[in-house]
Amino acid sequence: MKRLLPVLAIGMLTLAGCANTSTMGGDVYRGTQAGTAQTVTFGTITALRQVQVQADSRAGGIIGTGGGAVVGGLLGRQVGGGSGRQLATAAGVIGGAVAGSAIEESTNRVRAWEMEIRRDDGQNVVIVQKADRPFQVGQRVRMIGSGANVTVAPY
Repeated sequence: MKRLLPVLAIGMLTLAGCANTSTMGGDVYRGTQAGTAQTVTFGTITALRQVQVQADSRAGGIIGTGGGAVVGGLLGRQVGGGSGRQLATAAGVIGGAVAGSAIEESTNRVRAWEMEIRRDDGQNVVIVQKADRPFQVGQRVRMIGSGANVTVAPY
């Protein structure tokens, strides 16, 4: 049983990176967008910048923090004896929680493009989406959707 707990805790930490980042790309539609009319505007990319998007964790950070605390506590418990063991366990829980949270946060980052686009009507807009395809300055693009649900696709 003692050997099974660390394996379970590491498995929980592995799942911490399971944020759904696929909806940030230009080739993926949300279920609510399917079958609905989308607005299409055209424009030209005037500036590109590589950025990162921090995806939200499905579990709100609980898996990374909790899993890290469990692993840290188990590792801390292996050190010393008596009150020293209790202190090591507490330090392991705290350190593991911090490390697990940081691991979860870093695995939920997605490479993205920040695209400044001059629309054909003369207005400049900036759209950020997952870097799932190459874009370049001067490229003609279609902007599909409106408001907070706009994706950019090559024209």
